[in-house]
Amino acid sequence: MSLLSLGINHQTAPVDIREKIAFSADQMTHALDELQSLAAINESVIVSTCNRTEIYCDTSSDPGKTILHWLSEYHGLSNEALSPYLYQHTDEEVARHLFRVASGLDSMVLGEPQILGQLKTSFDQARIGNSINAILGRLFQHSFNVAKRVRTDTEIGSHPVSVAFTAVNLSKQIFGSLSELQALLIGAGETIELVARHLRSQNIGSMVIANRSLERASNLAQQVGASAVQISDVPEQLEKADIVISSTASQLPILGKGATESALKKRKHKPIFMVDLAVPRDIETEVGNLDDIYLYTIDDLNKVVDKNQQTRVLAAETAQEIINMEVKTFAQWLVTHQAADEIRQLRASADAIKQQCFDRVLAQYQQDHDAEKALQRLANTLTNKMLHGPTIEMRKALRSDDQATIRLLKSLISAE
Repeated sequence: MSLLSLGINHQTAPVDIREKIAFSADQMTHALDELQSLAAINESVIVSTCNRTEIYCDTSSDPGKTILHWLSEYHGLSNEALSPYLYQHTDEEVARHLFRVASGLDSMVLGEPQILGQLKTSFDQARIGNSINAILGRLFQHSFNVAKRVRTDTEIGSHPVSVAFTAVNLSKQIFGSLSELQALLIGAGETIELVARHLRSQNIGSMVIANRSLERASNLAQQVGASAVQISDVPEQLEKADIVISSTASQLPILGKGATESALKKRKHKPIFMVDLAVPRDIETEVGNLDDIYLYTIDDLNKVVDKNQQTRVLAAETAQEIINMEVKTFAQWLVTHQAADEIRQLRASADAIKQQCFDRVLAQYQQDHDAEKALQRLANTLTNKMLHGPTIEMRKALRSDDQATIRLLKSLISAE
């Protein structure tokens, strides 16, 4: 019985390879069934995200090549096409790797929390598919506890390291609750989408998305619970906006000092928090000189992100120390569990020998009804059966002068 993990991630494989061996939610049940049908697999969990595909197994032998062949065949690839991108861990290193993954130390964005939820989903899929038992069950539950401890005892996730999240985080620092506020998002690209999703997760009161293409703005607005307007409507929307975040590809500013001054008068100088994530800038520099305007540029946010990234790197060092200690704890449990399993198997073997001898002697007793003879025959048969293996090993030990084994075997048959 041993642990094995095999997989690829964003560090070892390009996206076109990661896409080819990803498992969809619809495939997971069938894939786990196939994986469990492999002779050496006792338990299995498949983790599949946009950045990684990993297989975790409890095995009765070393089936690394078998799993590689299965993974390649399942996705219609050759072993040669996939193997250069694979990494493999065994026993304690499986636990260390999984604990790092769960804690966000192996993620593209250091310390990101989403992977923990994805691991829990993978665990639930394996549990529902009956491909998980005591070993992997304990390993994954332990990883969840490690991730929780890392987040509690370090600052690995305390500071945002993306400009989108940093922009939203700054708005919370300025306003506190966002539930009564309106946000105006200018643009409809990936950055604005991330901003919108972060704002929604922080219970923003309402959002308006302005873009040159109303269709594109409407598509994004539908996904995030916002309303959509054309970019020409920005001056009108500005007077209602408490938060303005802009990221377009425009070569000329979208917002100028005049339009902003007009909006402030209509708002009776109620403050507006503005973030310009565009290069070239969407908001004229002079806007930042106005009273009641809090304007941040992409450079301002990048300074915050860089500082937060450094904080996370330092926190990751502490997190790794926690992980190393937790790996030892899990390894101790695993040894104890495996020892108990070996003892159960030993006792089961002894019981099987006892029952076999008893049944044979009982059958003979029923023929001759000689109790003393039956007892003597039972004693002799049991002794011969029990000593057969140890006798062979004792001969080997005597030939090689293996004193440790000789002493061990003598202790097994001591009459004391």
